[in-house]
Amino acid sequence: MAFDPTLIARPELLAQQGVGVVAPFDFALDRELWRWMPDDVSLFMTRLPYVPVPVTVEMASALSDHSIVRQATRDVLAPEPLAVAYACASGSFIRGAAGELALHGTMLAAGAPAAATTSGALVESLRLLDVHRVAVVTPYIDAVTDRLVSFLGEHGITVVASVGMGLLSHIWKVGYGEIVSAVSAVDRPDADAVFISCTNVPTYDIIAPLEQMIGKPVLTANQVTMCAALRAMGRSAAGPGQLLVQLDRPTAA
Repeated sequence: MAFDPTLIARPELLAQQGVGVVAPFDFALDRELWRWMPDDVSLFMTRLPYVPVPVTVEMASALSDHSIVRQATRDVLAPEPLAVAYACASGSFIRGAAGELALHGTMLAAGAPAAATTSGALVESLRLLDVHRVAVVTPYIDAVTDRLVSFLGEHGITVVASVGMGLLSHIWKVGYGEIVSAVSAVDRPDADAVFISCTNVPTYDIIAPLEQMIGKPVLTANQVTMCAALRAMGRSAAGPGQLLVQLDRPTAA
């Protein structure tokens, strides 16, 4: 008997838009990034080349090398994304405000129709929320955390408290409980918000509960990156109960 494809009931395929993602070689949270995506937006992932050093200033500097970011951006353009995101916090803040701006420009020059970096997205998100004083949680050693504090200072954002976990590898294995404890320890009344750095730190499920617990916005590296990329496309992220996501959603007429 000949096969009749009309006998199979199936939903119509959604027309897809796309976000290209340039991630570090050790990025392990692809599934988390997808959770911020609307059903009709796909992620096109590529990885930067392996760097045989621990998570230090040296690694972050290597991951922000313009030649490799330029090539990775070009590689991810084949499926025609509407925006390209550089999903690495330390790589985008390690050279300061001027370095982030240059990295963003490199992606545009490589052909990205719109571009976002994690650290640039953080600054954009803090401005949208009118936040000027933050507490910061990172998985990094102090030398890397200090670069983040300096980067934010260049943008007029005061870090009132910070804590680094001192990790040199396997950051994606940090558990939710460790992150909640770190946020509880670092939060202060004079902080307008808390930022959890590093795109390899899992945070999606705890953002909204943390915001309810401390009564202020909790921003995370993956969250701000995905929100900024979607914002550049004129779209809003998914993320029930997350203050930044709610801010990006259009209001009813």
